[in-house]
Amino acid sequence: MDERATLRSHLNRWAPQTPHGAAAAEVIEVIAAAAVELAARIADGPLAGITGAGNGVNSDGDQQKDIDVLADEMMRAALRNAPVAAVLSEELALPETLNPDAPLCVAIDPLDGSANLENNISVGTIFSIRPRGNDILSTFFEPGTGQCAAGFVVYGPQTTLVLGHNGRVDIFILDRRTRQFLLIGQDVKIAPDTPEFAINASNRRHWHGPVRAYIDECLAGTNGDRGADFNMRWIGSLVAEAFRILVRGGVFLYPADARSGYREGRLRLLYEAHPMALIMEWAGGAATTGRRRILELGAKTPHQRVPLIMGSARGVRDVAAIHEGIEPMFDNSDAPLFARRGLFR
Repeated sequence: MDERATLRSHLNRWAPQTPHGAAAAEVIEVIAAAAVELAARIADGPLAGITGAGNGVNSDGDQQKDIDVLADEMMRAALRNAPVAAVLSEELALPETLNPDAPLCVAIDPLDGSANLENNISVGTIFSIRPRGNDILSTFFEPGTGQCAAGFVVYGPQTTLVLGHNGRVDIFILDRRTRQFLLIGQDVKIAPDTPEFAINASNRRHWHGPVRAYIDECLAGTNGDRGADFNMRWIGSLVAEAFRILVRGGVFLYPADARSGYREGRLRLLYEAHPMALIMEWAGGAATTGRRRILELGAKTPHQRVPLIMGSARGVRDVAAIHEGIEPMFDNSDAPLFARRGLFR
């Protein structure tokens, strides 16, 4: 078997080439080490005392399981050993200050998709790294373009680490024998135009007009304006959906819709949408709310929610083009009337 680069050797090679590279490498390494431990606990499940039992709700009102609490404790404990000024976790109401003089801040979703564990579906850890500003707390409210690195870990059939750093995206796989992440994909690029989309179609009645218009065009297949038959995928796990896009291409949509609690979108900007958008763009794809580039958005609250449409450049561009052709006041209108080739175009 060919000898593969370890995560540490890879970081040692690239860290000197970027600002804050050495500090970011330390943060990435401690997150990766915690992920190795977390992967083992997830794999053992009930054998490791992980029951999936509810543990109340987190600070933002989401249901919290025992594994969420454990993952949060593990990741924050790891980050205390890295040059991190403050950490914002999904499980915290506000950022926690660690070392005020450290050069970096981290926003992290310690275990995304924990509800999927009872079905043995892939879950993950998502993280965003950015340079500390003069005011630590305000660092988290800067646009996503300020990130210097981001990544996510998928706990699935294999444990994989997707890392966005130095303007590129690389993929590592955990060698369970040596407990090290090994490089398996360098400078990964998303296919620019794949006829595949992922969305929870059961919510169609709640979607706004532009989203319905796009999905209806995809479903029309070769009989429609797009002239191609589309596959639909829906895993319901953000990290798994993102990983599939890196491998296969396509577009993922988690839009805002008319339901209470979803009108501003559902995914968190700082530790879900921002890091995913950075990875998508550095891999040649794109990420938008439908009307705004995700990386241009700054958060107003620590757990701000946003719509997220990400993936292949053409798919994301086409969704955004439909939104651009419709005034926001008409977003709730039925798709056929306001589609790009509809009554008013």
